[in-house]
Amino acid sequence: MTVDELLPATRRALDHRLAVGQSEGRTPSMAAGLVREGALVWSAGRGAVDGAEPTADTQYRIGSITKTFVAVLVLRLRDEGLVDLAAPLQTYLPGTRAGDRTVRQLLSHTAGLAAETPPPWWERTPGTERPELVDVLSDDPAGLAPGQRFHYSNPGFALLGALVAAVRGRPFGEVLAAEVLGPLGMSRTTLLPEPPYARGWAVHPWADALLPEPAHDAGWMAPAGQLWSTVHDLSRFAALLIDGDDRVLSRESVTQMGEPVAPPAADGSGYGLGLQLRVGGRPLVGHGGSMPGFLAGLDCALEERLGVVVFANATSGPAVGSIAADLLGIVADAEPRPPAAWSPLPEVDPDLLALTGPWYWGAAPYALRLRAERHLELVRLSVRGRESRFRPEPDGSWTGLDDYYAGERLTVVRDAVGQVSHLDLGSFVLTRQPYGPADVVPGGVDPGGWGGAGG
Repeated sequence: MTVDELLPATRRALDHRLAVGQSEGRTPSMAAGLVREGALVWSAGRGAVDGAEPTADTQYRIGSITKTFVAVLVLRLRDEGLVDLAAPLQTYLPGTRAGDRTVRQLLSHTAGLAAETPPPWWERTPGTERPELVDVLSDDPAGLAPGQRFHYSNPGFALLGALVAAVRGRPFGEVLAAEVLGPLGMSRTTLLPEPPYARGWAVHPWADALLPEPAHDAGWMAPAGQLWSTVHDLSRFAALLIDGDDRVLSRESVTQMGEPVAPPAADGSGYGLGLQLRVGGRPLVGHGGSMPGFLAGLDCALEERLGVVVFANATSGPAVGSIAADLLGIVADAEPRPPAAWSPLPEVDPDLLALTGPWYWGAAPYALRLRAERHLELVRLSVRGRESRFRPEPDGSWTGLDDYYAGERLTVVRDAVGQVSHLDLGSFVLTRQPYGPADVVPGGVDPGGWGGAGG
C-alpha cells in the first residue's frame, strides 16, 4: 500500500463524517480534503453547487486563512533581510496610526489594535468605503497595551499586507501570486472568484431557507480575509505548513510560524506568527476562516504529517473546526504513521562519540546521545529533568532547540591538557560523576564527599 492510498474503511469513515457535518450543519454544500506525506489522498464533496456536488476544484472563500499567506510573505521578507520583525511598522509603512507597533506584534495579534475597522462592517461592504489605508483604523485604534496579550485584529493584517506591497513595490495580489501561489501551483487561488465557485449563503436559523450573502472586493482589507481557493490548491499550502518548501519558505521559518507567541487561552489555543495553535488533545497548527456566506478550516497535525481542508458555504451552522479535527483523527487513529526506519550514522566522529553516555547535573542523571549531522540529544534518566536536542554551530558549540534549553548554548569545556572537563549548558555544569570534580562545580563540593546519614 502506497502513501497515497487510504484503506477503504478509512475512506468510508471520512465520507461519513463529512456527510454528518453537512447535514447537521445545515449548509448548502461542503468540500474537504486530507493531505498525507505532502499529497492529497482523499477529497469529497457533499450537497450541491449549481446543481452538482462540489469537487476539489470548486472555489470557496477561505476568509482569515488568507492571513497565513500574508504571514508567509512577511517571513520571506524577513529571511531576505528586508524586514526586521522587531522593528516598528512605521519603519516600512509610515502614516498608519499603528506605526509604533512591531511587525512581530502584528503577526501574532499582540499589538493591542482594534479587532475590526470603524463602521461600516467591512466584511459586507465594498473596499471603496475605506479608500485610504489609514481608514482601516479609527483615530484611536489601540484599546490595549502592545505586547501584553493576544487580541485578534483584522486591520492589523490589512497593515501587514500593505507592508508587503510597500517593500516589494507591487500590489499585494501580484506579490502573492508570484512568490507563493505560482511556485506551489495554486492556480485556482484568487482574490476574486473564478468559476466554478460556490455562492455564499446565510441559512435561516428556524427554517430551511436561504439568503444570499454579498461578496465584495475588500480593498485594503483584502489581506485579512479575501482569498478564494479550492481543496486541491489549499492542500498544497497545507503541505508547505507541514514540511516547508525552499521555493517559498524554509522548513525552519515555517516551524517558527507555529511556535506560540501569545499566551494560550483558557481552552488551550494559542497563536504564533500567522498561525493558530491548538494544544489540547492532538496538537494542531493552521487557521480558521469565515466571511459572510462561508466557513473554512485548515489544520495540520505535524507529528503525523497530516493536513486537512474543510469548506462550507454558509455564514454559520457547521462546526468546521471540529469537523477538521475529526477528519484528522480518523486517519491518525486508523492508519497511524509508522516510525522512520532506524539506520546507523554514515560516519562517526570519535571526539563526539566520546561525549556520549551518562552526565550529571549535580546528582541528576542524564545521557547525551549522538544523532545525525553532528546533532546532540540530552535526555533525562530520572523522573525530573529537562531534555533537548542541540544543533551544531560553526564555533564548535551547540544550540538548544527545545523548550527550556531553546536558544541556549551547550559548550564542551576542556582542561589545561585538552581533556574534556565538563559540559557548560547555559551556566549549568554537567560532569561525568555526580557533583564532581569540586573545582568545576559552582560553589564547590563538600570535602568530605559522599557518605552515609551518620557521616
